[in-house]
Amino acid sequence: MQKSTHFTHAISRTPSRSIVYGLRAVDKGIPDYETLMRHHACYLAALRSTGAEVTVLPPLEAFPDAVFVEDTALCLQELAIIMRPGAPSRLGEVAAMRPTLETMYSTVVQIEGPGFIEGGDILISEREVFVGLSDRTTQEGVDELVEIVSPFGYSVRVVQTPPGVLHFKTDCSLLDGNTILATPALDATGCFEGYVVIHTAEGESACANSIRFNDLVLVPNGFPKTRALLEAADFVVQEIGNSEAAKVDGGLSCMSLRFSPS
Repeated sequence: MQKSTHFTHAISRTPSRSIVYGLRAVDKGIPDYETLMRHHACYLAALRSTGAEVTVLPPLEAFPDAVFVEDTALCLQELAIIMRPGAPSRLGEVAAMRPTLETMYSTVVQIEGPGFIEGGDILISEREVFVGLSDRTTQEGVDELVEIVSPFGYSVRVVQTPPGVLHFKTDCSLLDGNTILATPALDATGCFEGYVVIHTAEGESACANSIRFNDLVLVPNGFPKTRALLEAADFVVQEIGNSEAAKVDGGLSCMSLRFSPS
């Protein structure tokens, strides 16, 4: 069983109506709340279909981006690490997540700063922890993370997220312990040396943010060529609507914390 792709638990949060005020790099329109809720329900159902225990937290109207819980914490088997978001408006989401994690982990620690780091910039394989430096994650934040995880045997590979890409995992996702789905542009940086990389199809870079969750690979719908590539590689693929979350720079991985606490 691979600890980087197989999980017993997930945490998600119901979208708030205030998501229309969420952060975004480019104006792609206002999310339709009812459609978003339907997509989110399908997302939760897919996670639960694998047998995982899924905790769904209530919406936080004061924090428009709170549905994107992945940025608030890094959940390893041994401990949970509370992040320090690079967007100041999101710091309250971190405080709201901690009590839930404390019910599931005996050890919960926190990135204190002065650096910043968000979960969307962290990809964990069976061998190591990738961390992408970005507008939301700084070297100081990474250095503090290294101090925390090194005693547990984790090595950290620090890479550079390309300009114009919000988070490292905007352009990549783990498919199994040695296989990564990535945009050709991100792979061209050489950051995945030593891994098998499947490229997203031309014009389908938004499919790079997918999730391997137990026996399923969840992908955003509307990217048939990339889905075909994954199925040809013998992955079991399920499409989930993501059109509304994408309007506020959200991907499928953003909407859950996935873990197996020891």
